[in-house]
Amino acid sequence: MKKSAFILLAFLIVNAAHAEIHVSADIRVNQIGYYPAAPKVAAVIGASAGAFCVLNAATGDTVFRGNLSAEKLWPHSDEQVKLADFSAFTGNGTFTLSVPGLGDSHPFDIKPFVHQAVAAASLKAYYFARASMELTETFAGPWKRKMGHPDTKVRVHASAATASRPVNTLISCPWGWYDAGDYNKYIVNSGITMHTLLLLYEQFPEYCRDLKVRIPGDGYGLPDILSEALWNLRWMLTMQDPDDGGVYHKCTNENFDGFVMPANATNPRYVVQKSTAATFDFAAVMAQAFRILNPLMGDRIPPTIADSCIDAAVRAWNWGRRNPNVLYNQNEMNKTYSPKINTGAYGDGNVSDERDWAAMELFVTTGQDSFLKAAAPFENSNTNVPGWPSVRTLGFYSVFQNRKNLVPDSVDTLALRNRLIGLADQLKAGMNTSAYGIVMGREANDFGWGCNSEAANQGIALIQAFRATGDSTYLWAALSNLDYLLGRNATGYSFVTGYGDKTPLYPHHRPSGADGVKDPVPGFLVGGPNPDHEDYKQQGCPIYPTDLPALSFVDATCSYASNEVCINWNAPMVYLTWAIEAILSPDGKPDLTGVRGKNIEMPDRIAIARNYPNPFNASTTIRFVLNQPSTVTLSIFDADGRRISALLDGKKIGAGSHEVRFDATSLPSGIYIYRIEAGGQRLTGRMTLVK
Repeated sequence: MKKSAFILLAFLIVNAAHAEIHVSADIRVNQIGYYPAAPKVAAVIGASAGAFCVLNAATGDTVFRGNLSAEKLWPHSDEQVKLADFSAFTGNGTFTLSVPGLGDSHPFDIKPFVHQAVAAASLKAYYFARASMELTETFAGPWKRKMGHPDTKVRVHASAATASRPVNTLISCPWGWYDAGDYNKYIVNSGITMHTLLLLYEQFPEYCRDLKVRIPGDGYGLPDILSEALWNLRWMLTMQDPDDGGVYHKCTNENFDGFVMPANATNPRYVVQKSTAATFDFAAVMAQAFRILNPLMGDRIPPTIADSCIDAAVRAWNWGRRNPNVLYNQNEMNKTYSPKINTGAYGDGNVSDERDWAAMELFVTTGQDSFLKAAAPFENSNTNVPGWPSVRTLGFYSVFQNRKNLVPDSVDTLALRNRLIGLADQLKAGMNTSAYGIVMGREANDFGWGCNSEAANQGIALIQAFRATGDSTYLWAALSNLDYLLGRNATGYSFVTGYGDKTPLYPHHRPSGADGVKDPVPGFLVGGPNPDHEDYKQQGCPIYPTDLPALSFVDATCSYASNEVCINWNAPMVYLTWAIEAILSPDGKPDLTGVRGKNIEMPDRIAIARNYPNPFNASTTIRFVLNQPSTVTLSIFDADGRRISALLDGKKIGAGSHEVRFDATSLPSGIYIYRIEAGGQRLTGRMTLVK
């Protein structure tokens, strides 16, 4: 036997053996990937082995060896966990992590800008959530849809009626984002969502100016993140009563719509009771928006946005001060007024934090300390991870961010710095004791409705401390939670639709469930494990696998308690991914090499390419997804690089999921390569024929 033939045979045997190892559900990695110079950690469950190795995903070659940590119990999932730390490996490429006796992990990349695509997708999700707009194929690809909810004839509900706007007065409040899996629009939840996106721009303007996500232009040339925020800001402005400055709590149907497309959801819409929480949230956002937008748009900004933002903020503040305890209690409202409203309540029994947040934003924007004197936000000792019912810390972020522009001695910024660092220290301490090596799960009550946003918001708090101190341990703690969201967790899911090898396919999201497209709308962060199981009694809904907090997740459309999407969950995901990308970028800007003019959040025409089964006997099916209509070539090569089959040869194919069967009945056992080409992009995959 010739030496070259012997080497080839050995290559086929070694790589065929590697290809037969199936992905292990017990090896949990960030399925998107890792930065070369940052920590790289995976969680390994129930391993008897003490060692692991990192393999080149294409060749199966070992590129790094390491030892697993000591085993530790994670009580939230009742798992014995060992950590595989391969931070010392800095090579670039696509890899898997292999553990003797378990198998291989999902593949992951190690490269600079590794999270840029998922960062852009998490913002693009807001475009997919737009109301009052047709989503065209140019921008939405296979998820295009007709316009729904023009909201130009919305009725004033009896709970919101005034002398100047009696019951059933028709008002216009178009634009905005659908809040979650439903088609309603809520001011309270828009509050924290808008702040998070605007804070991201305020803190990382260079990165935000350059990262494009392919959305329709706003007419002012704003960066995409601000252009998208403007869509919701315009809606929010319509929700203020022009007569008194109060803000309606929400724009809603009587009841949630069924799983139909927006254009087919035509039930009457209402604006309901003004509330103190909604009004103060509105005031805070308007003050912050004016501070950021006015310098950018200058004379180009129309009066309906520029002048109105700060005027609207002050008028809302004054209404809230006159009406400090107008709480939204939907059950009580329904006892008095009709029709009954049975959609998301966003009720809040304590609105002092909303008042404090509004005061701080108005103070930062105007420089007038009368707002602080009216609210005294710093007298409250509570500094916690924000959520929509608890927003005071958002004001702390804004004040500290703008500390250099404040009147000297108007705020004790050193004390504020210590508050933010103290919060971050509590979070970081949780990571240091976690079996998974993450911040999320430091307490059992971290898990619950929308807990994935808790993980992302923890990351934001840690990044504030990193920015204040330069201490990279805060940044790496934030990165650990990004790992959690993208696969290093007890469920093994990457929780962002369309990003990762194991992602939610059936989110509780009406367009995803009704559009006829096999894959869900991409870029949405689903809610995450929820041991309260509020939806478990639904007829036909799968039973949760366990009551353990970190495992209480079901990838099912009916699981609104664990698998819904929501705008205030995506916002911290946007912040976390964009901020980490900006911080770890050499120049603070995104990677634009070869992608100018391209759709970064759908960076390639081919999104996914794989075959099943693998290894296979006689035939296998090659599956791929196109993000836009393309001319596709699908070729098969043997191990020597000879093209042996052209399954598709320059065929025009529409956007969506596709399958092509490869019949290898006449071929010998061995390694074969498939190559898919579309729109200048090329993806390859390896498959093993065993007879």
